[in-house]
Amino acid sequence: MADPSSYRPKPGQIPDSPGVYKFRDEHRRVIYVGKAKSLRQRLANYFQPLTSLHPRTATMVTTAAAVEWTVVATEVEALQLEYSWIKEFDPRFNVKYRDDKSYPYLAVTMNEEFPRVQVMRGAKKKGVRYFGPYGHAWAIRETVDLMLRVFPVRTCSAGVFKRSAQIGRPCLLGYIGKCAAPCVGRVTPEEHRELAEDFCDFMAGRTGAYLRRIEQEMMAAAEDMEYERAARLRDDIEALRKALEKNAIVFNDATDADLIAVAEDELEAAVQIFHVRGGRVRGQRGWVTDKVEAVDTAGLVEHALQQLYGEESGDAVPKEVLVPALPEDSDAVSGWLSSRRGSNVSLRIPQRGDKKDLMVTVARNAQQALALHKTKRASDLTTRSRALEEIAAALELDSAPLRIECFDISHLQGDDVVASMVVFEDGLARKSEYRRFQIKGFEGQDDVRSMHEVISRRFKRYLAEQARTGEWGEEQGPEGAAAPADGLSGPVSGEVSALQEEDGRPKRFAYPPQLLVVDGGQPQVAAAKRALDELGIDDIAVCGLAKRLEEVWVPEEDDPVVLPRSSEGLYLLQRVRDEAHRFAITYQRAKRTKRFKAGPLDAVPGLGDTRKQALIKHFGSVKKLRSATIDEICEVPGIGRKTAETVAAALARAVPAAPAVNTATGEIIEEDDGGSRT
Repeated sequence: MADPSSYRPKPGQIPDSPGVYKFRDEHRRVIYVGKAKSLRQRLANYFQPLTSLHPRTATMVTTAAAVEWTVVATEVEALQLEYSWIKEFDPRFNVKYRDDKSYPYLAVTMNEEFPRVQVMRGAKKKGVRYFGPYGHAWAIRETVDLMLRVFPVRTCSAGVFKRSAQIGRPCLLGYIGKCAAPCVGRVTPEEHRELAEDFCDFMAGRTGAYLRRIEQEMMAAAEDMEYERAARLRDDIEALRKALEKNAIVFNDATDADLIAVAEDELEAAVQIFHVRGGRVRGQRGWVTDKVEAVDTAGLVEHALQQLYGEESGDAVPKEVLVPALPEDSDAVSGWLSSRRGSNVSLRIPQRGDKKDLMVTVARNAQQALALHKTKRASDLTTRSRALEEIAAALELDSAPLRIECFDISHLQGDDVVASMVVFEDGLARKSEYRRFQIKGFEGQDDVRSMHEVISRRFKRYLAEQARTGEWGEEQGPEGAAAPADGLSGPVSGEVSALQEEDGRPKRFAYPPQLLVVDGGQPQVAAAKRALDELGIDDIAVCGLAKRLEEVWVPEEDDPVVLPRSSEGLYLLQRVRDEAHRFAITYQRAKRTKRFKAGPLDAVPGLGDTRKQALIKHFGSVKKLRSATIDEICEVPGIGRKTAETVAAALARAVPAAPAVNTATGEIIEEDDGGSRT
């Protein structure tokens, strides 16, 4: 635990101006990012006596080992820089909102020649118009089905579209009038795009003018005695009104607003957002977060605004944002929102009327979301803290292991040996730090040697990263010179990054764990400890969790540490071990599937994977291939007569093997004369 006075800046060093500051730990990792109107006043608050600080703030300043700051011109610039740094560094002591579920959106792909209407989830793409989010995908499909009568926009996939264009016939929707059939040229690309734009305008809330226009066209058609067209327009109006009725009417006027409500307790907070467009609720979403920093309702609202609008396009920011409490720098936040939208945005607390009533409904949803989250969550922050403290006490550690890394080995009877590394920080999985390893140095079922190799490779990378970075975290080459672009950033031989940066380079191994866990007993623990000793690393605790009796083994001890079955510490170690096992098994199975195995065909000289797959695909199985004649085998593309004779001879000599067993899972790998399946 660091003493904040050891890195406190000297008086007069901190400027009295707006800016953004970063706290770093002893490994130069950013653990907290904040902004301030006055850096001098704000940072002075962190260096008070620990007894006068909030417990979470005290934990942060004692974990930190340095503080840095950057001066900016305005508070709006500070807000923008704070958001970008939080996204870049993902500090563990900042509020991180997590979606309580994956929300579907109604998307219109305006970036295509023939825009398509579809349901989309996940990250938003450039050039695509999004509407929602919706609570359920079926709600989107019902709305679209009603609107396709009026706006017959394409909804088919690229494959169906291409197929219809090739055969010259539209799909079923084209025949029943719910698609303009641009695939067969019924409308031009310009006409179809105009339909898509009308669809987007209607979904964006500009409904009144469009309905009035259709009504005028209906009346004109009736006066001209075009009764069939008038009846069709009447049905179109009814369909659109049904689509509108699916969204609850909130206001009589065309209100364009987002309403944000917060429900919180000492440990967690839930945020609910209602999107109101054209006077109707068009979407709803929610987030939950651990209160890892001392933050009030106004602070939670500010973080929610940053996450909600930080990466959205201007048209996603409404004219009005209604909140339960104004952020501390409300003028700066309003200015930032206005810059995102391109016009003025009102940020305020509703005081009376319909908007106040709707805010009560949003707050009720936030309370329900928080209660539901607590029932679903395996353990809350207090439980995780107790688990870490129990582990520290059982292993006689100086402090709770905030970062735990766990390693597991997986193979199939000695083939395709792989290893996994999973990371838990503060008792929660940090999947961006996961790593996978290929073991190619030797063959056979030797988990101990494999464990030694993996631990050695992981911490060789850690030492290399330490040597490559200077005191302030900048990359250094020999004698402090700048490191080359490739440097040590590429993977160690045989190492695979589970999740990579945007430039394709794996994230660093620069941060060591406080506790290293291996899946196994005394032999695996000894191998891991030996690997650390060979590298001169003596400040990382090691333990192993044996599956049979769930015993915790530590180095150089003849007896295991036995934690009670009801122990939260044991439960956390089990979760970590099981996650490492799952990650290793997933990788091992993927490699086994990719490395196509065709049983007896593997023994045929000169027969590669491509022709093996062609043979199995053509005949369906090795059993049917064995009964085929040489002429029938020659019918397979790429198989000549000489190769067909070789294949037939090899299959005639082959004897079906006994089923293999996956030693990692105990599952039998059944064989249908080749082509393995589990």
